[in-house]
Amino acid sequence: MIGIPQNKNMGQSENMVKIVERLFSESLFLPSEIEKKYPPRELKANAMVTRIAPSPTGFMHIGGLYTALISERFAHQTDGFFYIRIEDTDRKREVAGASSLLVKSLSYYGINTDEGQTLSGEEIGMYGPYSQSKRAEIYKAYIKDLVVKDLAYPCFSTLEELEEMYSIQEAEKVRPGYYGQWAKWRNKPDQEVLRALDEGKSFVIRFQSNGNCSNKVFFKDVLRGGRELPENDQDVVIMKSDGLPTYHLAHVVDDHLMGTTHVIRGDEWLSSTPLHLQLFQALNWDPPHYGHISPIQKIEGVSKRKLSKRKDSEASVSYYDEQGYPKDAVIEYLLNLANSNFEDWRKINPDKNNREFTLTFAKLANSSGALFDFDKLNNISKELIARYSVDDIYSKGLDWAKKYDLEFSKIFEQNPDYTKGILGIERSGQTNVRKDIAKWSDLKHETEYFFDRLFHLTTEGIIESLLGINTNDIKTTVKDFIESYREDDSKDQWFEKIKEISIEHGYAGNIKIFKEDPKKYKGYVADIAKIFRVLLTGRVNTPDLYSIMHIMGKDRVLKRLSVIK
Repeated sequence: MIGIPQNKNMGQSENMVKIVERLFSESLFLPSEIEKKYPPRELKANAMVTRIAPSPTGFMHIGGLYTALISERFAHQTDGFFYIRIEDTDRKREVAGASSLLVKSLSYYGINTDEGQTLSGEEIGMYGPYSQSKRAEIYKAYIKDLVVKDLAYPCFSTLEELEEMYSIQEAEKVRPGYYGQWAKWRNKPDQEVLRALDEGKSFVIRFQSNGNCSNKVFFKDVLRGGRELPENDQDVVIMKSDGLPTYHLAHVVDDHLMGTTHVIRGDEWLSSTPLHLQLFQALNWDPPHYGHISPIQKIEGVSKRKLSKRKDSEASVSYYDEQGYPKDAVIEYLLNLANSNFEDWRKINPDKNNREFTLTFAKLANSSGALFDFDKLNNISKELIARYSVDDIYSKGLDWAKKYDLEFSKIFEQNPDYTKGILGIERSGQTNVRKDIAKWSDLKHETEYFFDRLFHLTTEGIIESLLGINTNDIKTTVKDFIESYREDDSKDQWFEKIKEISIEHGYAGNIKIFKEDPKKYKGYVADIAKIFRVLLTGRVNTPDLYSIMHIMGKDRVLKRLSVIK
């Protein structure tokens, strides 16, 4: 037993009948009638029914997406069901339109729900409604049943009275809460309860716990193994003064009626598990399997902390779309956080859909306290984009730009063939594909020097980039190159000309010769190539210079090199 009081058969009390009628004036279904509307699911052996149950209080947190991904994968890889339930019983914190945003976020990242609210706003599934605000009468039916069985009672304590109680508990250095001798309304005479109702006093309904915090509750967490926590002895609120349930009662009722087999949730709920198990037992139901995951954290100074909605832009899933991370990159990063062996699986299976990877509870249990790592995300995203075709990079990059950088999108799509040629440098037909783009917002920086409207080169910039190279050498080598440049030269012919110019001006033809006697040379061929690179791109590091010149075309190349006279 988990601290459940015995039935005192209060239904025989005339006053109690009056109290119940006053508390629940509306006509409610009997629990047995409700059960018939929610028949047990027909499941294959070991199939899981999981859910994501967000509160519509703002944007979707990356931790919520992480939990949803894990829950969805476990359900679908076992031929089970995954559904979304909107837990909107906290009217004060609810944000208009938030539930639709949550559904859109799941859909955008390919986390497919079998039941619940859809993109159209309608619901699908046999176990609805899937918004808790629409299930008030269901909760009341079970709360009423608990009151009748002397497992719950009305409490008329005001906020001021509760605050005074907490102050006294603090002063006396006793455990805070509404329990035992502090549960003022738990054993009030029926006449006093009726009088409070007659006076129209506001009330909540509290669960009547018979637990003892000195006792221990043992349960098996599917991620953390066997856990032992103090038994719940708090008479927690299960119905608020507005008639809506608290999370504690609502999720217990819903998870039972909706046939949930596994609940994956944040570890902030771990300490509440004894209470939830107590409620399941009070209602005579088998609880689901609970698994508590640690939150995604970040390093701040020398310590770790949970990603914060208020402090961290990366806490919102919208951040990743705004930055231009491919949605598959975000999902694969989260899979890597969940199961560390995903990285090795991806290396062995570069072309497989990540849905073919099997998540395990064992590996997830070892991922506690995962740290958010942008370097890791960027590397995963670079690898993913490197597998895209040039056409995919162009279309996906353009779609992002149209949404977040309209000016760049117009330049990007003005000449599709030219732009695709740029994107194809060190990609098309290459064994070692370039991996310099981690997100679509990188495209502008990586390609802007190809577009005359975005290219800006100053004398100061040239001098700074070519510091150490003689000014006269810059002028003469450029002059010689312009005279010898042929657009149809092969790469070998092109490089041979640069090599000849280098040697003619006192530079070694390669690094090996230069290192044999550095004092003999002004530098080596890479220094001369650097001159052309800076004049053409404004940068000292770029992809293959020959390919850049080939894509730019002779007129643009000669025009940019001719700024040196």
